[in-house]
Amino acid sequence: MTITITTAPCCWGVDDVNNPNLPAWERVFDEAAAAGYGGLELGPYGYVPLDHQRVARALSERNLFIVAGTIFDDLVSPDNRQNLLRQTDEICAVITRLPQPEQVDGQRFKTPYLTVMDWGHDERDYAAGHPERAPRLSDEDWAGMVANIKAIAELARDKYGVRAVIHPHAGGYIEFADEIERIARDVPAETAGFCLDAGHTYYAGMDPVETLRRYADRLDYVHFKDIDQAVFERVLGERIRFFEACAQGVMCPIGRGIVDYPEVKRTLDEIGYHGFITVEQERDPLSVAGSLEDVKESRDYLRSVGF
Repeated sequence: MTITITTAPCCWGVDDVNNPNLPAWERVFDEAAAAGYGGLELGPYGYVPLDHQRVARALSERNLFIVAGTIFDDLVSPDNRQNLLRQTDEICAVITRLPQPEQVDGQRFKTPYLTVMDWGHDERDYAAGHPERAPRLSDEDWAGMVANIKAIAELARDKYGVRAVIHPHAGGYIEFADEIERIARDVPAETAGFCLDAGHTYYAGMDPVETLRRYADRLDYVHFKDIDQAVFERVLGERIRFFEACAQGVMCPIGRGIVDYPEVKRTLDEIGYHGFITVEQERDPLSVAGSLEDVKESRDYLRSVGF
């Protein structure tokens, strides 16, 4: 197994670009490098400048690369199609001009990737982690979401050669086992792959190991995070938004939580996964002072179990 471990700005509390408390993107780059990562994701649209020369210079100065860009937006509404395509165009135009890692044998698609996540629906945000009570989309709305995803993926592929990867995410309309199964049927492998996240999978009531194995033939990219079981059990008993749960510490450094990463390692070995794994730990940006220590702890733990 040839694996490169990267990280993402959400470890510094960067999810909502309108949050006034976000750290400077240069700090995220500094601390990602200081923690021993060779690369990272660009983060949500609008966080890192869309100036490829400026960002490439900042990456090169720190010996970093960019592994992926991110669409984190409402994938359901037909009225959001042009916004989604504009973001796709602008993100791909930047990430394809930034420093890239060495590509590894056995890797299905070259970097950079475009992770595609649904977000922005109150009724699902408050139902994160609750498959039994989360509302599902009507067939019509589901078809609209699939059409939006295909449009994003085809633009990224055909204009930029970027592989789109669908990321099931807590609080969005692609979260639970039935929804992942349905999206796997409705979006063909030649159009988009999957980015499965061990932490989000557990949050949604699934076994991360079994989910990785089940979708091995769609697995182009992987995210790792860990969950504090005591906090998780408490927040599931509250009416709480997903990122409010994150601000309360439901995500913890890898190795401290409930996800069995030695077993995840064995599974990725068995299915022959080669490529990139990105470490994440969503948090409140007001607690950014702990980010460097936490991402270093996660990296060190993963190294200790063979990654």
